[in-house]
Amino acid sequence: MHDLRAIRLDPMAYDRGWAARGLGPVSASILILDQARRDSQTELQSAQARRKDLSALIGKAKGAGDAATADRLMGEVERLKDVIAQASDAEAVRGRALQDFLAGLPNLPAADVPPGADERENVEARRWGEPDSWGPARDHVDLGAVLGLMDFDSAARMSGARFVVLKGQLARLERALGQFMLDVQTLEHGYTEVSPPLVVRSQALYGTGQLPKFAADLFRTTDDRWLIPTAEVSLTNIVGDQILAESALPLRFTALTPCFRSEAGASGRDTRGMIRQHQFNKVELVSITAPEESEAEHERMVACAETILKRLELPFRTMLLCAGDMGFTARKTYDLEVWMPSQETYREISSCSNCGDFQARRLEARCKQPGEKGARYVHTLNGSGLAVGRTLVALMENYQDEGGRIAIPQALHPYLPGLTRIGEA
Repeated sequence: MHDLRAIRLDPMAYDRGWAARGLGPVSASILILDQARRDSQTELQSAQARRKDLSALIGKAKGAGDAATADRLMGEVERLKDVIAQASDAEAVRGRALQDFLAGLPNLPAADVPPGADERENVEARRWGEPDSWGPARDHVDLGAVLGLMDFDSAARMSGARFVVLKGQLARLERALGQFMLDVQTLEHGYTEVSPPLVVRSQALYGTGQLPKFAADLFRTTDDRWLIPTAEVSLTNIVGDQILAESALPLRFTALTPCFRSEAGASGRDTRGMIRQHQFNKVELVSITAPEESEAEHERMVACAETILKRLELPFRTMLLCAGDMGFTARKTYDLEVWMPSQETYREISSCSNCGDFQARRLEARCKQPGEKGARYVHTLNGSGLAVGRTLVALMENYQDEGGRIAIPQALHPYLPGLTRIGEA
């Protein structure tokens, strides 16, 4: 959500920010809606003030025995009831229209975000590791079929497309990956592990920006709740409607959860295999900081996610997204892209975003110093540390041998005792 007072002060700055994200000028529409709401407020307040004055005059008239004046004034009060009701309704309607309009507008990009319309204009910040070039690589679907441990047909019969059944050693490997990621983020990087709800109310998704704009991408229950598309929703909402002591910041949360996405806007993309599924596991990272600390925290979060790929010895690159490719709530985003040998390209495996105070305004999440009267909005950050399914895919493809067996990276050996290679008897 955006600061309406700031828009009033410098509407052109907001139009420039939204233009960088592909939107036309919208500040004029905001200000028109805002003025209409304020006009209703003024009308309501004037009518309420007049009613208060009339009540005092009625008391005086009755005290003076002037029944005619008292009756006339009471008649005016009666007429004001309709005026107040209509002005109150108009204020509510216009206020909702303004809030709905603002809720559909994305965050403004930070000053150091590169311009650009889509992923082709993202900027590579760095890369790590060298992709192997030992020859044509099988993709994870073929490898899973050879191993007999990845079953898309059974999943489709029970659930439809974009689900998978993992079996045996591959299921163990997926579980080991999640545990390894959690251990690194909690034991080494200071994140607090959380086991959060997987089903949330609409207000929780509104607070983190998925609603109302992205309702079609979510799964909704029959009792008007929602399956989380990412643990970001649950973890960030921990601080909703809170005033936090600044001395307690930063707060760092992590969770390994299933995530559920309808992928309504992804028709025809990555339909083969495990890259884009309706249900997948992910380790999420969320930080809550004071405003002046969020940029440094963002760099730290990216490094925490990069650590996982380095420990697994998977080649990757870190991309700074251009303004046109960022998510709705982000003011700055880095994507980590891991090397996929079968596609001979890098694919996203983590997205780490600084949302500034955009989510905090929707959540009413604030912080203050002891002794200060006012509170200010916190900054929220989120990132994948990492997407477990995509990491499994990357491991399978990068660690395969010519016989279709999958070597286990050294970092995972403690989590898979007695297993060094998948596909061996």
